[in-house]
Amino acid sequence: MTQSGVPFALGLHEIAEGCHAYLQPDGGWGYSNAGLVVGDGASLLVDTLFDLDLTAAMLSAMAGTTSTAPIGTVVNTHANGDHCYGNQLVADREIIASRAAADEMHHVPPAMMAQLNAAPGDVGELFRSFFGAFRFDAIELTPPSRTFEGRLELEIGGRAVELIEVGPAHTNGDTIVVVPDSRTVFTGDILFIGGAPIVWAGPLENWIAACDLMLGLDVETVVPGHGPVTDKTGVVAVRDYLTTVLAAARECHANGIDAFDAAWQIVREMQGVDATRDLREFGRIAVNVDTVYRTTDADYVTPNVVEQFRRMAEIEARAARG
Repeated sequence: MTQSGVPFALGLHEIAEGCHAYLQPDGGWGYSNAGLVVGDGASLLVDTLFDLDLTAAMLSAMAGTTSTAPIGTVVNTHANGDHCYGNQLVADREIIASRAAADEMHHVPPAMMAQLNAAPGDVGELFRSFFGAFRFDAIELTPPSRTFEGRLELEIGGRAVELIEVGPAHTNGDTIVVVPDSRTVFTGDILFIGGAPIVWAGPLENWIAACDLMLGLDVETVVPGHGPVTDKTGVVAVRDYLTTVLAAARECHANGIDAFDAAWQIVREMQGVDATRDLREFGRIAVNVDTVYRTTDADYVTPNVVEQFRRMAEIEARAARG
């Protein structure tokens, strides 16, 4: 049993009255969570999943609830495919995302992921090591039908739901979904529990501010984008990680240390090589430090996405070698 009392087991879990989390262990690359908010005769779905098979299985698991409260609204918390590639299966519903998230969805369409997984040589091998379990063929990118900026209040079967844009942070357009009457928040990838956060967009200061915002909300149940259901202690843990990385990366940059060398140094200083194995995907530190360098120094050039994944893999391989 997790800290929240909700088991981290595959499937749909009622976490508060009329609020459900769909969880996918182990919460690693691509295995994201989703949510279902049920009102009187209507429901809201928070995020779809990484491919059509996973999304169909989730919708089937929800069918016992949604048969009397059909899903009429879908919210994509951000543009990463593991939170929106399944939109094709709910294309006839209203799909909402922040304007920035909607714009970003076109940057990495499913066809690109399919090509990377099928690529020959080292590139294909690298991407299959991260995403080989997923099927991206035949997925049609289905963008939101409605966008917003800042905040948006919804009414779902008599229940108030508030969307709060907190990006750019993890991505360009992150949104959290707050259900006040159940004191619940669905965070999207503003929270990774049990795994390292990854700051694709940044700056880190914005993500830290998003954590502070959540800590100020009247909520007790927190559903992360990846990992087990938590409470505000999970928010604090992510905030502490980001604060530590930000300070350490700034110091390394000021001392002229290469970003990749800095990432290896920081991960060792934060936890020690052996302890890093307690935090899944700790190699993401390479991207996080790179983001600090990029947002600190206008002349800094970020490596391409293939090199970023290679660096994450190398950090974890180094740790495994001791």
